[in-house]
Amino acid sequence: MGSSWQYMSLGEGNMTYGYEINDLAKEESWRMFRIIGELVGGFDRLSGIEPAVTIYGSARLGVNDKLYAQTEEIARRLGEMGFSIITGGGPGVMEAANKGALKAGVTSVGLNIDLPEEQVSNAYTTKSITFSHFFARKVMLVKYATAFIIMPGGLGTLDEVTEVLTLMQTHKIKPFPVVLFSSEYWGGFLDWLQSCVLAKGFISEDDFNLLRVCDHPDEVIETVQKWHIKQEVVGRKALLK
Repeated sequence: MGSSWQYMSLGEGNMTYGYEINDLAKEESWRMFRIIGELVGGFDRLSGIEPAVTIYGSARLGVNDKLYAQTEEIARRLGEMGFSIITGGGPGVMEAANKGALKAGVTSVGLNIDLPEEQVSNAYTTKSITFSHFFARKVMLVKYATAFIIMPGGLGTLDEVTEVLTLMQTHKIKPFPVVLFSSEYWGGFLDWLQSCVLAKGFISEDDFNLLRVCDHPDEVIETVQKWHIKQEVVGRKALLK
């Protein structure tokens, strides 16, 4: 009976959301024009913002958290080096990164997504675009970046880091450093990748050549700077032999 009740409860909850992908029908080909419009609009608005660094991380991070200040510092210092900062445009890590960019006086990009909950645009962007489709937004988060910085986050952040690594593995984007910030936070994920996924041969060590782990803003800045100037990868490797 418990399982039946849960199923009914979930079914009732489904009525409160519009599940756009599930609701797509072949008659809705007009929707393709909206998708094309989002891509074209993004390309137009973001043209010329390079060099840029994309910073990912949790939308639920509080402003009093140490990680908020560290994110803001990283973005500010990268901005002072001339990098535009790109985020998902929401609160938490994204807000901190955009705030740092604004303090540095560089282009502060927020690529927001229209969601039923959680994603409210932050007030620290100089270019803000709101997308209806995740995949159009993901293209913009990746296309203009010189490096990717992955702060601690949840399911969305995990999705973003694995997608970035997959795009590099399949040569769909140019190789750039991917920085995981906080070895304490990402340690379990990396242990699983090495002891389970790599051990079974489902990935190769080469897939992680550009993945680095940093615990201090100085390390992040050095990693991004060395790659941008010399195409040299520095920092602690994520997967250790």
